Amino acid sequence: MLNDPRSHGLWEKTAPPAPATQPLVGDRRADVVIVGGGFTGISAALHLAEAGRHAVVLEGAEIGFGGAGRNVGLINAGMWVMPDDLPGVLGDTHGERLLDMLGNAPQLVMELIEKHGIACELERKGTLHCAVGTAGLQEITERASQWQRRGAPVALLDAAETARRVGTRAYAGSLLDMRAGTLQPLSYVRGLAKAAIAAGAIIHTGSRVVACERTGDGWTVRTDRGSVTARWVIVSTDAYSTGPWSNVRREQVHLPYFNLATRPLSPDLLSSILPGREGVWDTKEILSSFRMDQAGRLIFGSVGALRNMGRAIHVAWAKRALKRLFPQLGPVEFECEWFGKIGMTDNALPRFHRFGEKVVGFSGYNGRGIAPGTVFGRTLAQLVLGEKSEEELPLPLTDPKEPALRPLKELYYEAGAQAAHLVGERF
Repeated sequence: MLNDPRSHGLWEKTAPPAPATQPLVGDRRADVVIVGGGFTGISAALHLAEAGRHAVVLEGAEIGFGGAGRNVGLINAGMWVMPDDLPGVLGDTHGERLLDMLGNAPQLVMELIEKHGIACELERKGTLHCAVGTAGLQEITERASQWQRRGAPVALLDAAETARRVGTRAYAGSLLDMRAGTLQPLSYVRGLAKAAIAAGAIIHTGSRVVACERTGDGWTVRTDRGSVTARWVIVSTDAYSTGPWSNVRREQVHLPYFNLATRPLSPDLLSSILPGREGVWDTKEILSSFRMDQAGRLIFGSVGALRNMGRAIHVAWAKRALKRLFPQLGPVEFECEWFGKIGMTDNALPRFHRFGEKVVGFSGYNGRGIAPGTVFGRTLAQLVLGEKSEEELPLPLTDPKEPALRPLKELYYEAGAQAAHLVGERF
């Protein structure tokens, strides 16, 4: 996108075209104006349009330009925080409510894909959280136990079964979550947008919001070339926020994350590496993730930015890491490379904000955007429609607050990942 092959990489190369859209020109009215064309914003627009509301989306660049079009494509259930810890962080009511909503969120994604015929390489094969060493095994064992007590379809696999499913003996075990799966994220958000437009939503791309002001009993949201006036405003810009809601970006520490895609593997290799097509990530502090796309490309990712010296360091590390994990691959060359930003909050949980009367949004997905973004978009639509009150939402109302030393933490994460990958996998 925007003539940058490292922004969306393989996803832009293999996704169906986005639905035709135009920048906003002139002034118009709507029931709801939605700022941001990612999973949350497009899901909200779809659900509002299906309920008969006139929803207008303003996207500063292109549909899926932010985190929605750059991620790994794992449809995960829950968040990073251990299930039993959520009530302690959010209180019993919100903690259990959030666990229930996000535990079932992958099912909503899959239902929408089926309902609207979205071609996005959906795999319903689950995900594997792979344990590195004894500490990693203890972590996933406890996570499995906590989810199982809540009736979730998860299973703890031993090292032998993990090796059979993944194709490497590098892991001490894994947590199989059958609620989860994988998809092509840019294809998915473009498919949601096509469905939203078909339902009556209006999407304007190339329409960066520069101001939002109170007018009468509503709000006027302005771009450089036009405006939309509505009673409700949904803010769904998350880690890529600028303009009137740049405080949403400032409440998150940006963690860079890159992905590299091989050329399609041979049938023999596909029979030994992820033959069941599960998505994988590990328990390391500087984690790695990998999965297959529909054409048989192995997509491998980790923390880091593919810019300046970082690109050469991370690519060289990835080749060494893959050689250790899957020596059967032989020499590896990458067909595509891309990276983006994960917005991390101080408690690794998303936030609900009210920026003004009838100006609301969720943010802070902490690397779990697909399922939470989709279900939170529906939730915001339900709030606008009067089907839910603020008191019934899965998160308490909070104000954006910038964490201490945020710029230094971001420099530390990028430089730290480079340092770790510079020496990693050499021995």
